[in-house]
Amino acid sequence: MTVTWEELGWERLAAGVGRCRLPGWDCTVGLVLGEGTALMVDAGSSLAEGARLRAQAEELAGGRVTHLALTHPHFDHVFGAPAFAGTEIYAAVGVDAVITHEREELRLDAIRNGLPVREADEAADALVPPGHQVSGEWTLDLGGARQALLANVGPGHTANDLAVLVPGDREVVFCGDLVEESGEPQAGPDAVPSRWPDALDRLLSLGGEDALYVPGHGAVVDAGFVRRQRDRLATRFGVS
Repeated sequence: MTVTWEELGWERLAAGVGRCRLPGWDCTVGLVLGEGTALMVDAGSSLAEGARLRAQAEELAGGRVTHLALTHPHFDHVFGAPAFAGTEIYAAVGVDAVITHEREELRLDAIRNGLPVREADEAADALVPPGHQVSGEWTLDLGGARQALLANVGPGHTANDLAVLVPGDREVVFCGDLVEESGEPQAGPDAVPSRWPDALDRLLSLGGEDALYVPGHGAVVDAGFVRRQRDRLATRFGVS
């Protein structure tokens, strides 16, 4: 019997496209099903969470997860990535350097935010740089007339923000933490506030007025919400 998205605690957004809100940090991961392929968007905050997500995704896909896109290099989005060994991993240019040279800071940030030390150590030790770096736009052919566009739209929330656009009757845009619904967007020491509004303008130009915008944290939103958040960020950081 075929399992449904809802039975596994996922939200179906469009045909073959869904997302899951994770406990702890209310982080979102996405899944896009192709023909004999499956693209995950982000990987969760630990190896155990990543393994659970991979198992659920492969149950929904009826096969292997073949691709993983990381929206930005924060622990709650990437520490599950080692559980996706054997997949093609994509991220914005520069994420490889963050993982290579700032691994200890990622580990400490995870611990400061409540991830148990053992889990943070395990994930940080196993984390490897993505095999594919996206500098502009990269179209993935997932088979069965299914495509996904990976777009390096940052900097903004970090210096290395990647969005994932899934075309369809209603387009779906996975925004990472460029957009947050469950709280004000977080601007840490690696944020680039002066460029953040521009990144949201690029998101809106990709998805258009009718798209579903999936934030890194919180409920799915529309273009109006993204535009209002863009304007608030511009005011907050004193940029146009």
